[in-house]
Amino acid sequence: MSQSPHDPSPEPSAAAAEAAAPAAAAPTPRILAAAAVAGLEGLAVAAWGVTMFFTDSDNAVLAGLTVLVMAALPLAAAYGLRKVRRWSRGPALIMQLLALPIAWTMLHSSGAVVAGGAFLGALALAGLVCLVHPSTTDALGARRSAT
Repeated sequence: MSQSPHDPSPEPSAAAAEAAAPAAAAPTPRILAAAAVAGLEGLAVAAWGVTMFFTDSDNAVLAGLTVLVMAALPLAAAYGLRKVRRWSRGPALIMQLLALPIAWTMLHSSGAVVAGGAFLGALALAGLVCLVHPSTTDALGARRSAT
């Protein structure tokens, strides 16, 4: 049935159209795992930034603030992945790729740092696997190249 130009019935409001829109896709288990990995990395970087405030360095405050700002990337990626936002895959992939050489360097140290490097490397590899899996790319709306 079409509406005549003289019909006084109002157009649907933007709020009504928004309410009728389909809900965002639910995160898959792989997306949730990738979000957890990014969140853990973000919290670890933030904790490192906070501890830098308490060092006996002339630039402790500036260094701590810089590291806290760097923690925003994985935390934002974790939030975006949890909400199944397409933009979040790129920052999450960047963090995993940056974590691999850091883990490698830690593995070639001594003491407890080696265990931390092994843990970080395992996290980064798990995050990468989750982020490049076809179901994740499909759920996030990322295009895959034809093979």
